[in-house]
Amino acid sequence: MRKSLQLWLLVSLICLGTATLNAQSFRVQCPTSTITHPDPGNAGLNNSEPAYNGPTTLTLGPNGYMIPTAHVNGAIKCQQVSGGDGYATMADGTQTFMFSFGPLSGLADIAAGLPGTQTPNVFNTVYPYNTPLRPGDPATTDGATDYGTGTVYQPGTASFAWNGGVGLTPDIPFVDSVYDASESGNTVTVVLNTLNTFAVGDKVVISGVGAGYNGTFTVTAINIANPFFAANFAFQYTATATGLAEAAQPTSGTAASVPRIDGHADPRQIMDVGVMNGNIPAPLVAFDEDDEMFLTLTNVGMIMRPDLFEQHTIHFHGYPNASSFYDGVPDASVAINIGGSFTYYYLAPDAGTYFWHCHITPPEHLQMGMVGQLYVRPRQNRVPAGGSLYTALAEQDGIEPSATTPKDLRTVCNPAADILCSTNLPAINTGALQGTDKLGNPQKYIYNDGDGSTAYDVEYPLQIHGFDPNFHFVGMTFNPEGFVDMKDKYFLLNGRSYPDTVTPGPQATQSSDGRMHYSQPLPAIINIPVNGKAALRIADLSVSEYATLASMGIPMHVVGYNAKLLRDQEGNNTEYFTNSITLGGGESLDVILDATDASCGSTGCASTLYKPGSVFYLYTPQLDHLSNDAENFGGLMTEVHICNSVTSSTFGNTCN
Repeated sequence: MRKSLQLWLLVSLICLGTATLNAQSFRVQCPTSTITHPDPGNAGLNNSEPAYNGPTTLTLGPNGYMIPTAHVNGAIKCQQVSGGDGYATMADGTQTFMFSFGPLSGLADIAAGLPGTQTPNVFNTVYPYNTPLRPGDPATTDGATDYGTGTVYQPGTASFAWNGGVGLTPDIPFVDSVYDASESGNTVTVVLNTLNTFAVGDKVVISGVGAGYNGTFTVTAINIANPFFAANFAFQYTATATGLAEAAQPTSGTAASVPRIDGHADPRQIMDVGVMNGNIPAPLVAFDEDDEMFLTLTNVGMIMRPDLFEQHTIHFHGYPNASSFYDGVPDASVAINIGGSFTYYYLAPDAGTYFWHCHITPPEHLQMGMVGQLYVRPRQNRVPAGGSLYTALAEQDGIEPSATTPKDLRTVCNPAADILCSTNLPAINTGALQGTDKLGNPQKYIYNDGDGSTAYDVEYPLQIHGFDPNFHFVGMTFNPEGFVDMKDKYFLLNGRSYPDTVTPGPQATQSSDGRMHYSQPLPAIINIPVNGKAALRIADLSVSEYATLASMGIPMHVVGYNAKLLRDQEGNNTEYFTNSITLGGGESLDVILDATDASCGSTGCASTLYKPGSVFYLYTPQLDHLSNDAENFGGLMTEVHICNSVTSSTFGNTCN
């Protein structure tokens, strides 16, 4: 069993060489637990949103970090996107070239109009359709055929439901040759040639050591005294039999950790899906307050412009980042080169509607399509049924109803104690309690309002964007573009102009690679259940134009501006009703289309004004924005339908 030190050095050099050959730049992070979200006993606590029963309490941990001790709120969320290029098709048939972000996780959800953001137990799922002929090729956004079964897996259909991270491949984090193995009873002591990295409870795979020794076992002890090396070179496990023969063993004997997902990514799979698969808008991102968000950007390069070595970043516009390192502005952060990946980290303390974009040459990359929707759901959604909304908000702001209620130091905001701190606690406690919406689900809100004023039944992200086809053509053929001459001629809602805005499901474009890519996944049709409310999360990401949207017939209840609830310093409600809103580039508004009796002022009026089957329009009164270039029909317009009921699993794509 004993091997010479010369053999040990040889094996070490071979392992080092192998590690170098296997090194790669594509990596992705989606941890199952963190300091802020510990998961004792690997119970899956970080894979779902716990009920909000009070602020997270924190204490100083042994390593100098604040660690939670009770009410561990929120979960861990992960998403992966590509940075590259692609094509989109306008309502008049015009194809346009884009620099754009594409989905590398949550493919099934994104195709169904949902966010691609996933919990670790979903994200860390390896592509299940691997075959010997084309292993691990999940080019499902192209409707590609699975080479094992011949099935065409189309996004948004029951035949394809995988939402894991593209390219994730099981890896063996640790492997070493065995210097000595011996047993006493059925306890086996293994001495490695390098420092042992196994911990008690880890699974270890023993192979090539000898009959009875080989197999997968659980480490029972570490730091075992032995006659060969220091104690931290050895560990023990319990064998399945006793009386194992101790004889010379082959030199291939190894101890290895069980293969697991640890961020190792297969570049073939990422390139299969990411190349020429840019989306407009970029993949939808959504998570909840108290979540830890890990968003990985992988730069796959631009096939149509191989001469451009374009870096990309992700900037959460208006988002309160704790560190500029993850802000995406390359002057204070990092930029991702072609062939590289970088994972951005966010701790979510503030609900609201934001958006994200590339911050490399922003006027160019935003104009070319590197823009996407982002929103953070409020804690108030998770208040248990019958719970007081006012009390929950008072607790999280540190304005406790009793001295014994703990504060959440990350979100405490009491203007009585801090003159620079505003509050969104309503001036009057209306006694609002957590209930259910029109679809029978727990009530949802846009903000932590404390009085239920931002409640809704269905929600729709609406991204306003425009582009100049001449600028895009120049971007596809040569540089530099003429920024001074930039003039938007196509005006889009969720990457489409009317009538494509009301076409359900993902919209495909045949790109220069000859394949269909679902480059415009989000329709903009708005379906409201009878006597219900629709939350519109509107963001304007146009580079050169202001945009106006008007609603004729259904009032627009404006409740938030630039990710802030409309309240004054005293907590007075400053929300307002209107029939139109105007946004500049870089602004967002939260609007509720209110088709209830409250909006028309009398009992039963909604059943007369907003009957099931009624169709209203959300459109721009700016006539030059209500067109597709020289056409006189299209642009910023979509339909609002009143339905008997709305399917809650999608963004209202099904009106029943």
